Amino acid sequence: MEKEIWLITGVSSGLGKAIAEAAIEKGHFVIATFRKEVQVNDFNEAYKSKGKAFFLDISNIESISDFAIKIKAEFKRLDVLVNNAGMGFVGAIEETSMDEVRKVFETNFFGTLKMTQSILPIMRAQASGHIIQISSHGGLKAFAGFGIYNASKFALEGFSEAMAQEVAPLGIKTTIIEPGPFRTKFAGSGLGMAKEQIDDYSETAGAFRKKLKSVDGIQEGDPEQAAIAILNVVRKENPPLRLPLGKTALTTISMKIESVKSDLEAARDIANSAVFN
Repeated sequence: MEKEIWLITGVSSGLGKAIAEAAIEKGHFVIATFRKEVQVNDFNEAYKSKGKAFFLDISNIESISDFAIKIKAEFKRLDVLVNNAGMGFVGAIEETSMDEVRKVFETNFFGTLKMTQSILPIMRAQASGHIIQISSHGGLKAFAGFGIYNASKFALEGFSEAMAQEVAPLGIKTTIIEPGPFRTKFAGSGLGMAKEQIDDYSETAGAFRKKLKSVDGIQEGDPEQAAIAILNVVRKENPPLRLPLGKTALTTISMKIESVKSDLEAARDIANSAVFN
C-alpha cells in the first residue's frame, strides 16, 4: 500500500485516536490536531517520524486558514482529510440558549466547513484526495433532546452531499461516516448539556438525556473496528457517499428512510396537485 498523508482533527480520544493509530499502523503519515499543548507534545514524542501533531481548536475559525497554509508549505500534499473533531449536546429545543447553539455549530458545522474549504485547494491542485466527514446516525434521524446536535450534523451532511457532486469531477472523493453509539467519551466527559431544564420535557428530552448518560462506557460500537472500516473505505476506487457504522445506525437510519417513504407515498396526490395545469 502506498504511503499516504492523513490529516485527522480531534485525535485526543475516541474515534479520532483510533483512526490515527490505525492509519499509522498501516504505514501512513498522520497529521493530528489537538486542543491541548501537552497532547501535542505526547503525540510527537510517541510517533516522531510516523506523524506530527499540531495545536488547533477548530471552533476558532480564524486559525484554520493559517493552519492549512502551514500544512501545504510543510507537506506539499494531502491524501485524506478526516474531519473528526466535534461535540455532543443534549437539551430540548426550548431549553437551549443561543450561546449553546452557537458553540455546537462553531465546532460541528462552521469549523468543519472551514477546514474542508481550506484543504480543498491542496486536493484540487493534486487532482486527488478523499474527504471523510464524521457525522452520526443523528445526521439523518433526529431524536427528542438531541435536536441542536442533529441540526449541526444535518447541516454537515447537507453541504457534504452537495460538495461531493462538485469535487468528484476534480478527482476528489467524499464519504460521510454515520456511526451509532460508540464506546468513546461522547456520552461522558465530551457531552454538553443545556443549562436550563424544563419539567414539561422530562419525558422526552429528559428521558433521552438519562438514556444517553446511562450507556456511557457500554455502547455497542468499537472505535478500533470503526477505524478499520474507515481505512478500508478509503482504499475503495468508488467509495460510498455514506457509511453507517454499528447495528443501531442501521436500525435508526432504516427507520428514517421508511418514515420518509411513507410520508412521500401518502402525499403523492397532494404533491402532484400543487402545480400549474
